[in-house]
Amino acid sequence: MERQRSFSFKPTRLMLFSFTIFSSFLFLSTFTIWLSKSTSSLHHHHHTPLHFNSSSSSDGDTVGDNFQSLTGFTQNFTVTAVRIPTLIDNRLARTQKSLSGFKSEASGHHADAATAAANATLNFTSMQDSGTSPGERFSEEQKKVEAASLFEKTQVPVLNKAEKETVKGCDLANGYWVFDESYPLYARDSCPFIDEGFDCEGNGRLDRNYSKWRWQPRECDLPRFNATKMLEMIRGKRLVFVGDSINRNQWESMLCMLFGAVKDPKRVYEARGRKITKEKGNYSFRFLDYQCTVEYYVSHFLVHESKARVGQKRRPTLRIDAIDHGSSRWRGADILVFNTAHWWSHHKTQAGVYYYQEGNLVHPRLNVSTAMRKALTTWASWVDKRINPRKTQVFFRSSAPSHFRGGNWNSGGHCTEATHPLNETLSSTYPEKNIIIEEIVKQMKTPVTLLNITNLSEYRIDGHPSIYGRKTQSSKIQDCSHWCLPGVPDTWNELLYSHLQSR
Repeated sequence: MERQRSFSFKPTRLMLFSFTIFSSFLFLSTFTIWLSKSTSSLHHHHHTPLHFNSSSSSDGDTVGDNFQSLTGFTQNFTVTAVRIPTLIDNRLARTQKSLSGFKSEASGHHADAATAAANATLNFTSMQDSGTSPGERFSEEQKKVEAASLFEKTQVPVLNKAEKETVKGCDLANGYWVFDESYPLYARDSCPFIDEGFDCEGNGRLDRNYSKWRWQPRECDLPRFNATKMLEMIRGKRLVFVGDSINRNQWESMLCMLFGAVKDPKRVYEARGRKITKEKGNYSFRFLDYQCTVEYYVSHFLVHESKARVGQKRRPTLRIDAIDHGSSRWRGADILVFNTAHWWSHHKTQAGVYYYQEGNLVHPRLNVSTAMRKALTTWASWVDKRINPRKTQVFFRSSAPSHFRGGNWNSGGHCTEATHPLNETLSSTYPEKNIIIEEIVKQMKTPVTLLNITNLSEYRIDGHPSIYGRKTQSSKIQDCSHWCLPGVPDTWNELLYSHLQSR
């Protein structure tokens, strides 16, 4: 007879069997708990606002830092679900900002792309509110990113807010003009300091677009001028402009920009009661509520304009080895803004023939560039000896371009027809005058900040008075050197304000 099989377990097999049952039960319990928590976490991230570290340098870094601790499935899904809306929102912000203004060469299809991007965002937001499934949301988010990217490809690259919140180390001269309806910073009627030569609107110019362009650096945002903050920065101080009539142009602009923050206009006045004209060259306006002055002193060359006997006649000369005799007024200023360039021309220096003087020597002929270098060396020596850098901040503004077409200022040159900025600058070479200025400044002991306004002003052929530099217009004599106010010099002062604010 065949023996019956025994169903009894040996001790070793019993232990193995028990361990297998226990492990399976533990694994299933752990998986169930983990799955429950994962579902709760996803639900939480879908409905709870996320707070990112504001110090992050970019959108991608911000998301990566905040979700670095997540792992596995939760990490992959959450980063995907949150990163895209964040990127979209940032791109939408750029899109909306771009819609508020446009570059001079912008065309209609830019606006169409921006509208498509904005519509995609609206659709995405409504889907989030209605609880659309993750797969559908992801599909719509992809469309949104593509729409935003389509618009950005038509624009000059714009950096995000974190990268643009400071101008320190930024090349403010590299940028483009954006049409901005919030400009100008002041109305012509609200400023009593604009003299006839810069009062284009008062002289009959009908178009106003020339005053509505804002300079946008590529690498950063130029801070919008705040008159109250500027007045606080110069409280109890002297802000002094020294130079030719182009610097008077900038000085009048500064007066107008500051005047808008003054509650009582009667508490701003010229120290000697002078009215601004082309004939009188020295002015000091007091802002009583801030105990400060904003001053201008004319000095075409920054060195002494003199006279000397040449043969049997006394002739006007330029002492390129002696500082302007009005320099005593510049001393003690807290902020000094210099310029010279406008008068260093063949016509205004008598072609260098018996005009430049050093000591008792009147040079029979001297090249204008050589003379300018000698004159600026004289100015630099005076600054290093007479200016205390612990008290005074020194700025030197670069040359402002002219836009005469068909001749010079005295030979039929004109710019009447210009109503928009140029798409590209007329000059492809950097002005020699600026090179000389930069080389001299580099050799100085006193820190001098260069205000480079040449490139940005090159585009603005539309900003000159042209025939509107006087109340009785004449097409024979046009001004394509100076600038309408409000207008381009306001941007020069925004650059100055930016440098002062960064310090």
